[in-house]
Amino acid sequence: MKTKGALLWEPGTNSGWQIDDIEIDPPKDGEVVVRLAASGMCHSDQHLDTGDIPLDWAPILGGHEGAGVIEEVGPNVDGLAVGDHVVLQFLPTCGSCWFCVRGQTNLCDMTANVLSGFAPDGTHRVHSKGHGVGCYSYLGTFSEYVVAHQRSVIKIGKDIPLDVAALAGCGVPTGYGSAVYAAETEIGDTCVVIGCGGVGSNAIQGFRIAGAENIIAVDPVPFKQDSAKKFGATLTSPSIEEAYDLVYNETHGRMADRVVVTMGVGDAQKLEAMMSLVRKGGTLVFTNVVTMNQIDAKIALYMFSMSGKRLQGTLYGSCNPRNDIPKLMNLYRRGELLLDELITTRYKLDDINTGWKDLEDGKIIRGLIDYSL
Repeated sequence: MKTKGALLWEPGTNSGWQIDDIEIDPPKDGEVVVRLAASGMCHSDQHLDTGDIPLDWAPILGGHEGAGVIEEVGPNVDGLAVGDHVVLQFLPTCGSCWFCVRGQTNLCDMTANVLSGFAPDGTHRVHSKGHGVGCYSYLGTFSEYVVAHQRSVIKIGKDIPLDVAALAGCGVPTGYGSAVYAAETEIGDTCVVIGCGGVGSNAIQGFRIAGAENIIAVDPVPFKQDSAKKFGATLTSPSIEEAYDLVYNETHGRMADRVVVTMGVGDAQKLEAMMSLVRKGGTLVFTNVVTMNQIDAKIALYMFSMSGKRLQGTLYGSCNPRNDIPKLMNLYRRGELLLDELITTRYKLDDINTGWKDLEDGKIIRGLIDYSL
């Protein structure tokens, strides 16, 4: 199959995404072909261009958020058929490794090579200009057609609009799960979200749905502060330092029960300031991508130990996507989870670099590549 895709030929150089002709192979064992309705523009894709996530191979077909309709089914596929509406999850789940059996499917062993530049069987499904093309996270949703392993595909109801369902592949469960599962939020909690873009907005929603009483949104961009209120923020602040007084006053000095960090690029040097927002025995969830060579974090270890605080990392919001993505779709049906409101701007695939510039300039919560445009 011949189509077009957004490729990085020189990752880590800020050279931008190039729209090129690509050829996609038929599905192999356990794979399906999905025609996408839309692809979310997650900041993690742009980290490949900036070099925050360094890769030593190219070209890359980006994109890891998407939803669409199955058009072809390969051999030995179970539970999926032509015409099914599906969401693509950015980390596959094998269902049988040690982590999957424990219910920690977000840590599935199958995810170990999602940045290898190959399909799970070690070959390429996509080709361009005589080169094998690596698909980001085994997917590559910056193309209208995707060949995906069944372990990366989740069937959803046909009543869910596919454009908004695309966001359920990464940003929505990552933010929601960071608040609900990783932070273990309880009814009546005071919570803080640092960074209110696509993932942070869903962390705010997660706190709201879990029953938090106070939700303080921290972001330097006024547009994002205003948007945070739509998703459930009760107070906003332009900085971590200014948020301290808000949290102090709201809790009579006790400080926040839960803090989730979802900045565009994490800054380990601000970790101690972030931890100052957390009460004794409270939890800070670090969801952020940071540059991979950043290993020095500033934290007062004595006070960290004596205060009983918890610093929690999380991948995919500690969700079990096969269980949680259908749950999130039900929350959307009931009007409790806002998805349409997350989409600030829709772009043609040809305009993808405009979308990244809008993201950098703080103009959007979530950009969407809409294949109907």
